[in-house]
Amino acid sequence: MQKATKGGVIALAVLLMALPLSFACGSDNGDDGTPPPPDSPTPPAVDVTLTIGNLTDLTGVASAGFELINLGINDMVDYYNENNLIPGIELKVVTYDGQYDPSKDIPGWEWLRERGADVVFAGPPHSVITLQSRANSDEVMLFTTSAGLDLFTDPGYLFSLGSIPQYEAWTLMNWIAENHWDYEANGPAKIGGAAWNSAYETDFFDAMKEYAEVHPDQFQFVGGYYTPFGTFTWGPEVQALKDADYVFPCTACLSGFAKEYRNVGGQATLIGNGAHVAFMQLIYDARAWDEINGMLYILSTKWWTDDGDLVDKSRELLYEKHSDSAEEIIRAGTGYLTIYIPYIMLEIIRDAVETVGPENIDSQALYDAAESFSLTVDGIEMFSFEGKTVRSVSDYYIVQEARDNEKDLFSVSDWTPIVVEP
Repeated sequence: MQKATKGGVIALAVLLMALPLSFACGSDNGDDGTPPPPDSPTPPAVDVTLTIGNLTDLTGVASAGFELINLGINDMVDYYNENNLIPGIELKVVTYDGQYDPSKDIPGWEWLRERGADVVFAGPPHSVITLQSRANSDEVMLFTTSAGLDLFTDPGYLFSLGSIPQYEAWTLMNWIAENHWDYEANGPAKIGGAAWNSAYETDFFDAMKEYAEVHPDQFQFVGGYYTPFGTFTWGPEVQALKDADYVFPCTACLSGFAKEYRNVGGQATLIGNGAHVAFMQLIYDARAWDEINGMLYILSTKWWTDDGDLVDKSRELLYEKHSDSAEEIIRAGTGYLTIYIPYIMLEIIRDAVETVGPENIDSQALYDAAESFSLTVDGIEMFSFEGKTVRSVSDYYIVQEARDNEKDLFSVSDWTPIVVEP
């Protein structure tokens, strides 16, 4: 979008102010003495279209998790448009199916940009690794659900609206040491994990190992095991982790992993994050609540069983737009609860428009608004960015626990400040 110069805006304003004056000073009649035609109605203002490119997974291995994330993005954009929450702006979403395939990231970026994407939201964690340099060279805002710390050494136009895997791992392990495992009486807890070989899990496992090395009295890291995408059997991995006390399992196939792990006698408390709870329907389908009973999740949002600003708004919007399928969507997991992510993105856009006006909105205005963004939720400054260094918006996490007898998750912590170093 073209950004008008300051001088051009001033000149236009002076011209528009002068027009009514010139009519007022003229004759009531035309030059030939005939009455002038009646005033034409003022044409309605034309909204500026701001296009959000959504690079997601519609048909790949993670499509079940992204289905509700995509629904939440579209619902939130519709809500802003219907209520004119960003005056002068008409929001539009264009969606590309990257199939959770890293080779489709750059073609997806180009496809979205060709269709007018002014900002890009990339859901798959691996996508931002490929696209960060492209976003910087094109000077286009790149929002993501999650990104590793190494991408924020020189982040440029990259902003994480979700969480940082290292922060999740360190915060969860710190909470476990203080609230769940008595290491003074029992010695260090054995901790490890097994997952598909992706950037997110690599960062999480490396962070677990680092935390254990810094706190050897609390934890012993027993290994992070990786398998190719699409692996659904875990024989060697469950054997390697059989004697662990805490295990991080594969996200998209949690139910299968949990059943295999319990079948070999594994007694560890399973641990996870928002990616795991995006696949809760699979737990119901596989009847795997007994196998995950007691599992701990580190989340950036409250759960459906909680009350709070964002979860209440998510519930309200869900029943308003999808009353027939609301209960099914809630059972499916956290997917729709991640509506707070597009909410943050749209609030950044609104801040930028309020600052420069809809006619002047561009990447620089969005960038400036994001760098100074903060949002208070439940009476706490829950989300914020800080200049060029802190690009993870979540300032607090909450720990949820799976309970077999109630077939649901429940909070077992208050809002916990993130731990940003091991």
